[in-house]
Amino acid sequence: MRSIWRTLDRELTRDIALVCVADGLVGVSYGAIAVSSGFPLWAPMLMSLLVFAGASQFMLVGIIAGGGNPLAAVVAGLLVNARHLPFGFAIGDVFGSKWAARIAGSHLMIDESVAFALAQRDSGRRRAAYWACGAGLFVSWNAGCLAGAFAGTAISDTAAFGLDAAFPAVLLALVLPSLRDRATRLPVAVGVVVALVATPFLPAGLPVLLALAGVLVGVVAKEPTTLEGAH
Repeated sequence: MRSIWRTLDRELTRDIALVCVADGLVGVSYGAIAVSSGFPLWAPMLMSLLVFAGASQFMLVGIIAGGGNPLAAVVAGLLVNARHLPFGFAIGDVFGSKWAARIAGSHLMIDESVAFALAQRDSGRRRAAYWACGAGLFVSWNAGCLAGAFAGTAISDTAAFGLDAAFPAVLLALVLPSLRDRATRLPVAVGVVVALVATPFLPAGLPVLLALAGVLVGVVAKEPTTLEGAH
């Protein structure tokens, strides 16, 4: 673990730390919402340890708390986490060859750890960023969930604290610099529009999956340029 932190520079360490803090706050919100919705104290904590996927956990709590079928909640969670399949192909090299490391690395595979890994060009920094971010988020998320679960009985309106807005705000701050690239703005704009249009009509999590259509638009828009360069 020491070699991982030695590989990271101060700026990357700061960015990972900011995301961990925001994730911990969202974990507090999740734990409080779950307990205030009628779940026992141990349920959100056990789910955070074994599932470790915020979108799926929020979705399951929302569906069951609203009277939905637990099976439907599980299926919805699996559908939201389907994005992890291409993630695994994209960053499989950071896990190493040992089965224990691959299993642990797969469990820590979330949007943020993948994003930090893909942003690094050097293989050593990719590996360090992935493991540092994944481990940091696992600790902060579960600590936040634990605190929120105990606070859930005392908080009557969890939305009033705005904890769910902290995480997206930090992620937006990290993404903004990449929007200086003209080729990046088109797929991002398409993804945003698709997500905004779909949000009022679909369960939480599905609009994000549909927003991946922006990636396809970006690929299609880039192909003519590539072909022209070949000529």
